[in-house]
Amino acid sequence: MKANQKLGTIMKELVWFSLPLILSGVLQQLYNWADAFIVGNVDGELSLSAIGVTTTPINFFITTITGFTLGLSVLIAKNFGAKKQENIPPVLAVFAVILGGVFLLIAAGGSALSYPFMALLHTPSDTIGLASSYIRIIFLGLPFLAVYNVYTATLRGLGDSRIPFLSILLSSIVNVLLDILFVAEFRWGVQGAATATVLSQATMTVFIVIYGTRKYRWLKSGYRKDSFCASVVREGVRFGLPPMLQSSISSLGGLVLQDFMNRFGTDTVTAITTAYRIDTLVMLPIVNLGSGISTITAHSHGAGDEVRTRKTLTAGTILTLVVSLLLTGIVIPTGGKIIALFGAGATAVMIGSAFFQRIACFYPIFGLTTAFRGYLEGRGDLVYSSIAGMVSLAVRILASYAMAPYFGNMSIAYAEMLSWVWLLVMYLLRFVRNRRVWRQVGEDSQIAAL
Repeated sequence: MKANQKLGTIMKELVWFSLPLILSGVLQQLYNWADAFIVGNVDGELSLSAIGVTTTPINFFITTITGFTLGLSVLIAKNFGAKKQENIPPVLAVFAVILGGVFLLIAAGGSALSYPFMALLHTPSDTIGLASSYIRIIFLGLPFLAVYNVYTATLRGLGDSRIPFLSILLSSIVNVLLDILFVAEFRWGVQGAATATVLSQATMTVFIVIYGTRKYRWLKSGYRKDSFCASVVREGVRFGLPPMLQSSISSLGGLVLQDFMNRFGTDTVTAITTAYRIDTLVMLPIVNLGSGISTITAHSHGAGDEVRTRKTLTAGTILTLVVSLLLTGIVIPTGGKIIALFGAGATAVMIGSAFFQRIACFYPIFGLTTAFRGYLEGRGDLVYSSIAGMVSLAVRILASYAMAPYFGNMSIAYAEMLSWVWLLVMYLLRFVRNRRVWRQVGEDSQIAAL
């Protein structure tokens, strides 16, 4: 057996590839954490709630970007594994320009319509003014995030997770320092926090473009007239559109759930939105292990190494399961205490603690789901993954409303737990079906070689 096909070797590769991604994700989440923590402790619970209600609408646009670039990353990793390096620079250049331009227009429209946008979500009357002021500025960071994520997808597809980590590290330092200056010193409140975030996003984008193209000088070749052709756009859209649609629809579903949550009042909004900040951070090791599984699977599959491709799933499943069990043990006793650090009141802390006691028990289910999703996407099964995500979202929304009369605000937790179980079942069924197809293709290839 080749050394690079050994299970232990693949596990080490997954860990070393995923670790910078995890650290990058942690630092990226610190954007919102820094805003929420500093504003909550300086301006109080009302400002904390105002930032909290903007999380879901902001994530709608961010996940649309990251969803599309997830597909681009798989495309780039597949080309890199197949030794087709010349196909990569055009994808980078074309979609950096397209996504940057599209989200520049969205940023302009979103800033102009921030108040009616928040009103549409039934934002509580005591927070809507602050929330619209915050999101009006946050919208201006979307073009930077679009370009940044295209470059991040490219570098991760090449197997380089170090440069994205360094860019996020720099940006996080800038964000925290500016938060302290604008919020704590200048007393600009939520507007100061938003300004700090946008400036830090611009910083990380400039850094990754300059550093990335200096290290991989051949990437600059994509910015030629002949790169901007229909074939490049078609191939990028083929890979990027399914996960983008899934992410966008999921985020729209998140807006529906945000509207559902807002109806329970400010205490629940403060508790659950703060809990989700923590939950998102806690689950980053699982999520980014999934990204690692997807990238290494795409490399191996593109190179035609089916043994290594299959063992990537085994190694990834073991790692995600172990990590998710550890996180469950950590979060259940500490979740409520962490919420209190954000300046939340006693009622909000109690609600948030109850939320964690329920949802953290299902982290292992989420871990297994992430492993199988990463494997299937790495093999190019992006359309099914997108469909599965949308079906799971529908289950979550319907369950939230159906359970509300019986479980009140905790229906939010139970519905999400149910959606994870549903999603895992769908991925397992797809894996079993595809395994038969892959086995048959392998047998046919062996016969043809005789």
